[in-house]
Amino acid sequence: MTRFFHAAEQKPSKGFISYIVSRNSSSTADMVKFLKPNKAVVVLQGRYAGRKAVIVRAFDDGTRDRPYGHCLVAGVAKYPKKVIRKDSAKKQAKKSRVKTFIKLVNYTHIMPTRYTLDVDLKEAVTVDCLQSRDKKVTAAKEVKAKFEERFKTGKNRWFFTKLRF
Repeated sequence: MTRFFHAAEQKPSKGFISYIVSRNSSSTADMVKFLKPNKAVVVLQGRYAGRKAVIVRAFDDGTRDRPYGHCLVAGVAKYPKKVIRKDSAKKQAKKSRVKTFIKLVNYTHIMPTRYTLDVDLKEAVTVDCLQSRDKKVTAAKEVKAKFEERFKTGKNRWFFTKLRF
């Protein structure tokens, strides 16, 4: 039994297939990297879901331990309270506290935003600091100091407000 192809049903030639494959492979290499350091992101999964964070370092190709795209983020675990002018200085200082976290996060578990924070966290936070508890605590304290200083100057107000969803 012979089968007749309609013009729209005809199988594409092998040249067409190789064109599509070569075009797709080159487009992945030319993708624009938008998950760069200092980019503000929202964590979507895990303990800190819904919290805002800043990318410290990005690993687009992955590492031996994590063979997928991921990044090192430092974020706000506990947001500062609303500071009122009539509060005492002690109460204002207490309300201005920020609790931070440092974490390696999969790219699929973060949502990038249009905001960037010009906070230099490269020296404070490294991948090595996640190896031991002491290093992580000292790095988190440095991040906390930088975030609190940023909050008190009034810059990047959006970053220090809780997400309402």
